[in-house]
Amino acid sequence: MNTLDNTKPILILGGKGKTGRRVAEQLINLGKTVLVASRSTTPRFDWHDATTWSDVLMGVAAVYITYQPDLAVPGAVDAVRQFTQMALGHGVRRIVLLSGRGEEEAQRAEHVLQASGAEWTIVRASWFAQNFSENFLLDGILAGQVALPIGGRKEPFIDANDIADVVVKALLDSADIGQIYEVTGPRLLSFGEAVSEIAAACGREIQFVSMPAAEYKAMLKQHQVPDDMIWLIMYLFTTVMDGRNENLCDGVQRALGRAPKDFSEYAHKVAATGAWTA
Repeated sequence: MNTLDNTKPILILGGKGKTGRRVAEQLINLGKTVLVASRSTTPRFDWHDATTWSDVLMGVAAVYITYQPDLAVPGAVDAVRQFTQMALGHGVRRIVLLSGRGEEEAQRAEHVLQASGAEWTIVRASWFAQNFSENFLLDGILAGQVALPIGGRKEPFIDANDIADVVVKALLDSADIGQIYEVTGPRLLSFGEAVSEIAAACGREIQFVSMPAAEYKAMLKQHQVPDDMIWLIMYLFTTVMDGRNENLCDGVQRALGRAPKDFSEYAHKVAATGAWTA
């Protein structure tokens, strides 16, 4: 049941990102008014500049929060707390938060939202399948070699389209208020296995290389990756990918009444677009 005021827009933070873009597109296709906000939009939104927050909150019915680059970074929890308080002050009740599995800092941000008095829903996601096709690992796929500081640990890769489906329903359906949906794909795969499935789908030879963490970090520095991004990447691969997430969850099934898409379906769809053609 949709209880939102349809005369007001739904605010999408990070509306050009993997999930935000898909959520915005779905809402527009449903005839909803959408306000996409980022550092390049008008009005502008920047997580590091609280003076940009009020303008995007004026007159909106609900908010989808994605924190860039990740809820794990220092200052994220305080920013989510401050933004949530400001949203409530502007009369916004419905808030959906994208969170990450196995990240203590992300769970702290979840607790902030839960205690805020908002009509909240939390979508706690596993590793996006689209990380292989939309930046980050795309260059490695195109070059024919993906190198990461991880061995055989397995991850239930989730299709970003499934995340968007869950988020859209949570924004529009009051039945999802107060729910935590931990969303994963239906199958555990190592990164090497995922790369092999991509190689098979696009008919190319693509190698996966497991690198020692110190060597990988040195490589990032050599490529002049900013220090804060190096910290985040190493945190994700050496701490979060320690086996704590090697399990499947039923968030997609509970939210949507259907199974999540399999990684092979994602791989074949992307391969058909030519996005992985070297």
